[in-house]
Amino acid sequence: MEFSRTRLRLFRTIAFVEGVTTLALFLVAMPMKYWLGNPALVPPAGAIHGAAWLAYLGGMVLLLPGQGLSAWNWTRTFLASLFPFGTFLNDAMLKKAEARIMPSGEADPA
Repeated sequence: MEFSRTRLRLFRTIAFVEGVTTLALFLVAMPMKYWLGNPALVPPAGAIHGAAWLAYLGGMVLLLPGQGLSAWNWTRTFLASLFPFGTFLNDAMLKKAEARIMPSGEADPA
């Protein structure tokens, strides 16, 4: 049980980082490029976001099997990575999945 909970928490952390890098790219780097004419942040923000997105997909493949997620939850988790705020909105479903595997009587520290 502890191993499954740890895997879900790790994936939720990766999802959070992916979401933050998406927002940094869309809300900071791209407006600087198109509105202020300064494209300096787009390459590093894009590269960091790309690495985070690949980590998210890798995390789905390596960390989510055996967590009791339905086909719809898998699809939803993938689709969440394609939209700004998607990973944040999907976190509630992942947190519920984490709570289901938590032993009874144990409080969630997160």
